[in-house]
Amino acid sequence: MTANHVFAALAALLLTAAPARAEWAGCLSSLRSAAAGAGVRQQTIASATDGLTPNDAVSFMGKQPEFTTPIWDYIAGLVDEDRVDEGRVMLRQHARALHAAESRYGVDAATIVAVWGVESDFGRSFGKRPVVQSLATLACEAPRRNDYWRNEFIAALKILDHGDIAPEEFYGSWAGAFGHTQFMPTTFLAKAVDLDGDGRRNIASSAADALGSTANYLRKSGWRSGMPWGFEVRLPEGYSGPSGRRGRQSMSFWQAHGVRRLDGSGLGEGSAALLLPAGRNGPAFLVTKNFDAVYAYNAAESYALAICVLSDMLRGRPGIQTPWPTDDPGLSRAERRELQALLTRSGYDVGDADGVIGTKTKEAIADFQSRAGLERNGRASLKVLKALRGR
Repeated sequence: MTANHVFAALAALLLTAAPARAEWAGCLSSLRSAAAGAGVRQQTIASATDGLTPNDAVSFMGKQPEFTTPIWDYIAGLVDEDRVDEGRVMLRQHARALHAAESRYGVDAATIVAVWGVESDFGRSFGKRPVVQSLATLACEAPRRNDYWRNEFIAALKILDHGDIAPEEFYGSWAGAFGHTQFMPTTFLAKAVDLDGDGRRNIASSAADALGSTANYLRKSGWRSGMPWGFEVRLPEGYSGPSGRRGRQSMSFWQAHGVRRLDGSGLGEGSAALLLPAGRNGPAFLVTKNFDAVYAYNAAESYALAICVLSDMLRGRPGIQTPWPTDDPGLSRAERRELQALLTRSGYDVGDADGVIGTKTKEAIADFQSRAGLERNGRASLKVLKALRGR
């Protein structure tokens, strides 16, 4: 490439960058004005937005694992023996806060801790992106729901303005969820509580506040104290009746349609919906309004099921008993770490064996699958792990 070609390319890049910068500056100015109109102090606005540039938040839209991952992979990675053991430790360590939350809001400790485990791995994974930057980026550059992101941005500045969360701890997911139990800013303003009594609602540095806030959220979403979330059931051979989370019927209705608990006992009283997350050939569940309360936290059935099953296991009950309809099940986190270690031993660079299946691991898996005669899809699965063990 000649010098003239280089200069031409640079000039073209500058011509396209200038309008993008101007568009960002205009949108950010509009966001600042909206925040001021909502009562946020100018000092807070300036401190949070001066020199602010967009980040990569938009690139993650539509890629949430609860919507893109096979459910047997999703559940296997979130509900495993490691997380159950860690959750039981949390139940003991935070017994006082959990008792206070349960007494005040009527949500049992196991459910609260299960949400905590799924949302942030008990405080280990808050997210690394500045909340204000992510929400400004989404408000200005997302292809849809801009008003939603705009409201979340304003709410984030209100949180800073009130002093509940310090700027240096206001980090979260690409979508702006933050803290131990990953509240969105508008959710925080509406439902966060000061359980530890220090005068601040801080779900980032106070586990007690996060646990109490989660209990309050579930209660306001319709949680009923003493009601189970549901239970796994067995369908009659060739079942072709109704199903779906919104199709609630009486227990006597399901009994008449041949639905039974796994142990064959009666279904009990009340009403429930029949959930078939992998179709009629996989596990089946009758779920109550308490399942819907968990679903409200993050509108994905796989997400709600992971929390509910984890809460059962924290109580000493078994996990999902019916096999998933696949010949290649998902891996627990321990198995994922083993897979990464075996890939490293085979000469692949996957980074640390941390159980997180990122781009490097997926690329290594895909290459190994091709060499081993397996379907090339980059998926961390039992077939891949067994093939690696046999090398």
